[in-house]
Amino acid sequence: MNGSVSDVPAPSPLSLDDALARASEELQFPSYYQSSVRPLLRNPEGRWPHCCGGGCEPCAQTLIRVAMRALDLMGTPRQSPLPDF
Repeated sequence: MNGSVSDVPAPSPLSLDDALARASEELQFPSYYQSSVRPLLRNPEGRWPHCCGGGCEPCAQTLIRVAMRALDLMGTPRQSPLPDF
């Protein structure tokens, strides 16, 4: 047996709803803000917001972290560069 090959199958990608729920849970993001992340997930390569420094709740940085994790869980990570923070 080759030591570099794993018998453990790769996890299956999650649906958008499941990925968003899991990413929110992992990052302790309140579920009532999930609707703010959905536009980012529907347009993963589009223009995303950036933090304005105004103390918004939730901050764009938080939305982006949740969206990035959800995209990873769906097996479709963002390829475009993120906005500068």
